[in-house]
This record gives sequence, structure tokens and C-alpha cells, in this order.
Amino acid sequence: MAPVVIILLGPPGAGKGTQAKNLVDKYGIAHISTGDALRAARAAGTELGKQVAAIMDSGGLVSDELVLGIVRERLKQPDTAKGFILDGFPRTIAQAEGLDAILRQLDRKVTRIVDIQVADAVVRGRLTGRRSCGKCGAPYHLEFSPPKVDGVCDKCGSTAALVQRADDMAEKVDARLVAYHQVTELLAGYYKQGGLLAAIDGIGNMDDVFARVVKAIEG
Repeated sequence: MAPVVIILLGPPGAGKGTQAKNLVDKYGIAHISTGDALRAARAAGTELGKQVAAIMDSGGLVSDELVLGIVRERLKQPDTAKGFILDGFPRTIAQAEGLDAILRQLDRKVTRIVDIQVADAVVRGRLTGRRSCGKCGAPYHLEFSPPKVDGVCDKCGSTAALVQRADDMAEKVDARLVAYHQVTELLAGYYKQGGLLAAIDGIGNMDDVFARVVKAIEG
């Protein structure tokens, strides 16, 4: 069987990371998150990793060219032989075009692009309600998965206040959504031309959403 190449699109908070992990379990292929790849390159101290570290430490944005270089290195690793899922990449048309060139070099082709669609209001609720234990980092959601005992961490028993990530604060979430609609959402139009794009409803039980993802992939 030819290697599977799946791209997950959708706004922040659409559940791409959760669905990618489910797909890894189902198909036994690699999950590639550009955030993880950038952190791994930085930790490995490669030449590209050193460039990433300098930019991140200065608070700058990593360029498309540098991100594509990191992705190219990651896709050459042996765990991608059976295929892989791209989560959070590409984010721009330029990155999509660069990815196409990388895949041609590796004699790979995209199998399916799944666009997980979630309304902005739902994204806001999902992201702004996320919290973590101030001591052990256990994840919670104020509405969907709060601690069993108010003010006490289920995992470590700490009474430390739950912490909200800076990126999950309302104003940051709104800024991320604006950036998504202005830049990343355009990828759906780019990929629709190739006939590989499938849009699915990302609302509801995560198992139900996963079933829609699998149906979109397997047709």
C-alpha cells in the first residue's frame, strides 16, 4: 500500500490534535505537528534548530522557509515510511506550495485533506474555558471537564488555582481566529482544486467527529 499522507485543516480549537492522535492509533502512521517539530529541532541543536531557537527567543515569527526546512528534515525520518498526518501545517499558501515541492522530492502524494469546520463561537468556548492544574499541569475545561471536587486537582490533589494559558485568553483567541480567517482558511480553496478536500462538521462528541474524519479519508 502506498504511504498515506493526510492533512488536517481547521481553526484553532477544532480538535485537530485529538483527531490526529486517533488516526495514529487507527492507521499506525506518524503524527507531525510543526510545533513539536520546531521544539525537537531546537532541542537537537541542528543548524536549523539553532536558527529556530534564536527567532523564538527574540519573540519573532519563524519564516515559511525555515518551517519548510524543519518539515523536510522531519519527513525524512524512518517513522514516516508508512505515511503521516500533518497537524497545524501548512498554514499559508506559500507553505502549501513548499510542501508540494517537498512531497515531489520524496515521491509522495497527499492522500486526503480533511477540513474540520467549527464556528467561531464554539472555538471561543472551547479555548477560553481551558485550564490546567497550577502544580502538575493536569488539563481541565471549566464547562466540559472541571475537577470532580471544586478547587482540588483530580490527579495530584493540589488546591492550587487552575491556570489559563495566555493564548487561551479571550483577546488572544479572537486574534488567532482573525489570523485563521485571513490566512489559513484560504488553504481550503487552494486544496479544493485538486479534488482531495473533504469538509466535515467538527461539532459534537469527539468519537462522532472521528467517525466523520475516517469516512472522509476512506470515502
